[in-house]
Amino acid sequence: MIGRLNHVAIAVPDLQAAAAQYESTLGAKVGPPQDEPDHGVTVVFIELPNTKIELLFPLGEGSPIQNFLDKNPSGGIHHICYEVDDILAARAHLQSQGARVLGSGEPKIGAHGKPVLFLHPKDFTGCLIELEQI
Repeated sequence: MIGRLNHVAIAVPDLQAAAAQYESTLGAKVGPPQDEPDHGVTVVFIELPNTKIELLFPLGEGSPIQNFLDKNPSGGIHHICYEVDDILAARAHLQSQGARVLGSGEPKIGAHGKPVLFLHPKDFTGCLIELEQI
């Protein structure tokens, strides 16, 4: 059901410093900051030949990333995103297997302009999973 790895998301306490480190130290292609108010984050995508890294920084009050950074002040891996062909079919299959979809259970539009869902980390060995319809 899942396709290729779309991105690995890393919550960071300083977005500019993290982006600069990927660009100058690792020589990566770094995109511009992008506010995603529906998700409470500002993101920067790092383009790699085989996938992307998504740097996450809190945007606004009640950002879930702020909660993560409160527990992990240095930052860290927040979630992994996999591609799916049909997000509604994927949701139905996962729920039939007992997996919990976070939030309302309805897809939201993600940073790439495509529908996304998040799956409860307790159902996937402690890893928060994002599914993105391609």
